[in-house]
This record gives sequence, C-alpha cells and structure tokens, in this order.
Amino acid sequence: MKLPFIKMHGCGNDYIYIDLLDKALGFDPAALSVTLSDRHFSIGGDGIVLIMDPDTDAADAKMRMFNNDGSEGLMCGNAIRCVAKRLSDTGRVSGDEVLVQTLSGTKKIRVRKERGECVECVVDMGPASFEKSEIPTLHDGEIFLAGESSCQITCVSMGNPHAVVFLETLKNPPLYDQSKGISLENLDLAKIGPLFEKSPLFPKSVNTEFLVAHEDSLDMRVWERGSGETMACGTGACAAVAASVKLGKFPEGKEVAVNLRGGVLKITCANGTVYLAGNCVKAFEGVVEIG
Repeated sequence: MKLPFIKMHGCGNDYIYIDLLDKALGFDPAALSVTLSDRHFSIGGDGIVLIMDPDTDAADAKMRMFNNDGSEGLMCGNAIRCVAKRLSDTGRVSGDEVLVQTLSGTKKIRVRKERGECVECVVDMGPASFEKSEIPTLHDGEIFLAGESSCQITCVSMGNPHAVVFLETLKNPPLYDQSKGISLENLDLAKIGPLFEKSPLFPKSVNTEFLVAHEDSLDMRVWERGSGETMACGTGACAAVAASVKLGKFPEGKEVAVNLRGGVLKITCANGTVYLAGNCVKAFEGVVEIG
C-alpha cells in the first residue's frame, strides 16, 4: 500500500502528517507511528499526525496524533498549527480561522498568510488548569526524584498533563558534569526526564518542562511523554507560561517568548485563556510503502 505523507514541523517539533480527509483509515496508526518515526531506518519524526474528517459540523477537521512509541497523545500545540496550515494551504478552509477537533476538545486557530501561504498560526488553547484531578496527579508539594535529588514543581493541564520545573529549585539533579553547575545545557534530560514521566505521582504519565526565567522570556527544554526530549512543545510552552503567571514571574496579559531548542514560541495568558503563536513549516512531501 502506497501512503502519501507530508513532513511538517513547528519550531522543530516534527511530525509525519497523513491527510485522510474523505478517506478511510486503512492501517494501525500506533504501529505505523513507531515504524515511520525511526530517524535511521524510515522518515523520522516525533510521531505521526492524522488529519481526518471531523465527528461534528462544528469543526473543519479532526486531528489524531501518535508519539514515536505508539502512544496516542491528547493534544499537541505545534502539530495543530501544522494541521491548520495544511487545511488553509490546500483550500479546505478559505478564511483566516480554522477549527480542529482533538481529544482535548475543538481548538480555534487563526492563520496568518504571506503570498497566499500560511506562515504563522495563533491557537486559542483554552484555560490552563491547576486542579490535581484534571492533570491528573497525586503531587502535593515537593517531588523527590531519586536519592537526594529533588525539586519544586507546578502541575498544569493544557488538555494534557505537565510538570513545570524552574531550574533554581533543582537540588542535586543528574548532570553530565556536576562541576559545571546546574544549567539547561548540561542538564541530563535522558536521566531526569523518565523520573517524572514514570513517576507514580502521575497516573497517566506527564510531560516535563525545565525553565530559566528572564525579564520578558523563558528558556526551556522539554521531555515529552512517549517521545523523550523534543525540539519544542506547544502545550508545554503554554503550561510553562501559565505556571509562571501563577507564581508571579510575569503579569497576566504579557506576551512571553519561550526559547526552545527548535525556535521561539509566543505565549499570552489573558482573561483565563492561553494563546499560542508560532511558525508552521512544510519540509517535504513523499510516498511511503506500508503493509
């Protein structure tokens, strides 16, 4: 079976997009995500995203996303911008507003075009929740990682679960070189990320953001459940800014630049809603043989 695909990314958070509008799902998406995401023996990516017909007239399309370990994600802020770009660039949606159904509800995306092509999207991500039951988490206070390592976390739901960690609260974290001190650059996410992801404090696992705050911006690295460290995470950037506002690091309504390994996302928390702005880029299209 020959399957067309589109490789797209938002700030380096790259997925393999499969346009199934007006088509049937004729394969196992979880197994296919594991196969196609391999960066050495296949296309390579953080997972696959299916663009499908919506289940409701209140949306233009439905998005399903699968991580590179085959697990299905609830929501992805970078992926949904690329879905909106695909719908806009192919004429499926003609205006500047796109509605995409996800497992975390239907999201509204405003598209900005240059010379007829969508180059940036602003997503209305809805409210951030700090309710333990909505994340869900059993966490209450300080989380102890391993041995003497510990930190303070702020738990946030953006339709999916997040643990936000400001670097200055980390005590004795696993580092590549402890003599260099604690910094984002020498933080060993391959060691510390799974301690959060697999912690019994998070019954449905968790995405974890590690942050350094500046006057108008955040530096961030992210460990995503089911994918490991990624170049960017849209919902993670939203969770990071929402936690920062809650902790008084930024005022509500301020646009905050979140500097990730793959680029910059712009996040605003205003009137109980989190807005995510960032690029959406098509890298290439192709056809893969499956089955």
